[in-house]
Amino acid sequence: MSDCIFCKIINKEIPSEIVYEDELIMAFNDIEAKAPVHILIIPKKHISSLNKMEDEDGELISHIFKIISEIVKEKGIKESGYRVVNNCGENGGQTVDHLHFHVLGGRNLTWPPG
Repeated sequence: MSDCIFCKIINKEIPSEIVYEDELIMAFNDIEAKAPVHILIIPKKHISSLNKMEDEDGELISHIFKIISEIVKEKGIKESGYRVVNNCGENGGQTVDHLHFHVLGGRNLTWPPG
């Protein structure tokens, strides 16, 4: 989608601090970090939200979580703990209409989140 900020990041039209990339997904540091480690993981396929996933996207989501487990190990937060968040819809706090997961860690994360 031409007006999607995450699609522009995927297409390298907007710079980002990429921490992982392959043919299916990209992970980069959030520019508005809420924790010492705050990484966004997005599929390269434009899917506007979890509500718009198709049956065929199951393997993509599985791949995302496999890579999350590698990223948290690399960032040194696997043992201390981290949070994976997906905001879905307006009331869920979704501000970008492109499926994405936040990985937060590096400090004590309180509950409830907000």
